[in-house]
Amino acid sequence: MNVPPTRRERLQRGVIILPSAFTLGNLFLGVWAIVAASRGQFELAGWLILLAGVADMLDGRIARFTSTGTDFGEELDSLVDAVSFGVAPALIMFHLYFEDVVGWGWTVCFLFVAGVIIRLARFNVEQSGHAKVAFHGLPSPAAGITLATFYPFSQTAFFQQYLEHLAWSQLITGMMVILAVLMVSHVLYPVVPRFELRTFAGIATFVAALVAVGAAIVAPALFFFPALVVYIAYGLGRSAVLGFLDRLPERDPLIDEEEDEREQMREVDYAEFDRGARAPYRNPESTEETR
Repeated sequence: MNVPPTRRERLQRGVIILPSAFTLGNLFLGVWAIVAASRGQFELAGWLILLAGVADMLDGRIARFTSTGTDFGEELDSLVDAVSFGVAPALIMFHLYFEDVVGWGWTVCFLFVAGVIIRLARFNVEQSGHAKVAFHGLPSPAAGITLATFYPFSQTAFFQQYLEHLAWSQLITGMMVILAVLMVSHVLYPVVPRFELRTFAGIATFVAALVAVGAAIVAPALFFFPALVVYIAYGLGRSAVLGFLDRLPERDPLIDEEEDEREQMREVDYAEFDRGARAPYRNPESTEETR
């Protein structure tokens, strides 16, 4: 006899399905972005990938909040991210800058997609699908959204007035290679901070987040690409500074070791030698004292 599920069991099943629903929504937006890019709708494709990033952030948070995270969900999320933040942004750049390039120019897109896939696989192995303190390597959503939001940024008046004259074909090639390298590197990138309003640092972080959200709503085309470039540069610069400090020598490398040893020679107390010279000598083989 089949017993119908109770209301609580049905609710639990719905909660378990909810994170996967956001993950599939992420996939839907990524595939839609691919179709939009193939039709030349690059700005729409960029915003769709940004929305896919929002869905990717929500599915993980919902899974952790409801304690419904599973190995299946982690694997599904990684496969979907490979499409939304790997293939889709690479195709936008291909149609914009590499479609008319004769030869092997498209391999730059391959390198970026390969970096995304390797990054996702390593993330699941090293950090179990969730970074608690920092990401080991540039997160693939950040890399994908950086490429996706470049085209909306390039359509702003600021870009067309001050930056349009630059050699963007070469710059985009270099940027894609750098992003691929950073994703597979061990450069640490901070996670989204938790707001604690009990400390000054927490209040400052909360205010900065509010300002960022306001700027993203008022001028998204001017905000997202520069903000992500700053985030990428911050992680790279921070790792470079910390790595330099870790490699600073403990002693002056210009001082010879022999000179350093001579400086550390202890002072001799000659009074002890004088007292020792006046003391009677005792032959170890005899019990008599000699003078």
